[in-house]
Amino acid sequence: MFTSAIASAGQGSQLNLTRGVTDISQTVYSLHMLVFYICVAIGVIVFGAMFISIYRHRKSRGVEPAKFHDNLRVEIAWTVIPFLILIGMAVPATITLLEMDDTADSDLSVLITGSQWRWHYSYLDYDVEFLSNMATQREQIYGRLPQTENYLLEVDRPLVVPVGKKIRFLITSDDVIHSWWVPEFAVKKDANPGYINEAWTRIDEPGIYRGQCAELCGRDHGFMPIVVIAKEPAEFEAWIQGEEQRLADAREEEERLLSMEMSEDELMSLGEQVYLSQCAACHQPNGQGVPGVFPGLAGVGVSVGDQNAHIDIVVNGSAGTAMQSFRNNLSMRELAAVITYERNAWGNNTGDLVQAADIHQFIQGNQ
Repeated sequence: MFTSAIASAGQGSQLNLTRGVTDISQTVYSLHMLVFYICVAIGVIVFGAMFISIYRHRKSRGVEPAKFHDNLRVEIAWTVIPFLILIGMAVPATITLLEMDDTADSDLSVLITGSQWRWHYSYLDYDVEFLSNMATQREQIYGRLPQTENYLLEVDRPLVVPVGKKIRFLITSDDVIHSWWVPEFAVKKDANPGYINEAWTRIDEPGIYRGQCAELCGRDHGFMPIVVIAKEPAEFEAWIQGEEQRLADAREEEERLLSMEMSEDELMSLGEQVYLSQCAACHQPNGQGVPGVFPGLAGVGVSVGDQNAHIDIVVNGSAGTAMQSFRNNLSMRELAAVITYERNAWGNNTGDLVQAADIHQFIQGNQ
């Protein structure tokens, strides 16, 4: 899957490092090629000398082996020359690494949080945040539909950034270790729970750039694509304003919905949609789960137990397990619907109807 990301980003090449579209990525590529040519030269010299010596001094020609114990000049040479070669490679590599870690004087900061199995983006300079999920249809994964050009590299909400600006990435995780990797930016940073790593980029040209999670993070590891859209600064500002207005409208709508009660049919219909998109990958569409890995919900467990305990695990997750918190991933209306669905699907029939106001009350009471 990683080679497919490189192929998409690197104009079809799968045999070499991606050249990239940023100054840093070009520097990394040049450094990579310098070290590669040095290694090729060393290989040619060492193996060439070895094969020539084997051929010219073989026993069949009657050559007698030389008898000597040591040679000070040779020993000095094979110590000093590799040392100088390593210094020659280490100096530009160190300069590049220091430049890659210099996130000072950034124009925009984005907090990137990995979770099984999606990315959450939060623009720290604006009131904008959203989740980014893989958009490739499951029918393509199961072979029921033909695969598209960007198979497994599509998302519903791409990260949008301006060109010509220094963008600082703050990368972390809320469950297991992930890795945010976009080859064309020469950015690959681990997302560790409880720790924040930093990286940066400055994109010169508008375009769409793709990557993936590069750390084995669980059963759907291959379904965590990254899409970054670079826009001109004016277009980016217009997009930001639109997103801020959209989120403000969504919060206003949620406040309005807190005073409304949804019918059982509405809750079950919305709950099924949310369950299939967010929960079915682990707990299975039929609620049976995966024995020994993910618990079942049909007739057992939290879905037929205490309602508040059910709300708690969906809202806050379960530490030390793959069950993540959905507090920031779903609206209160969606949380209420999916919990209602789980408590009344697959023959559970508890009769419990959870409303958005119940979720709001639970969250407020546990702050």
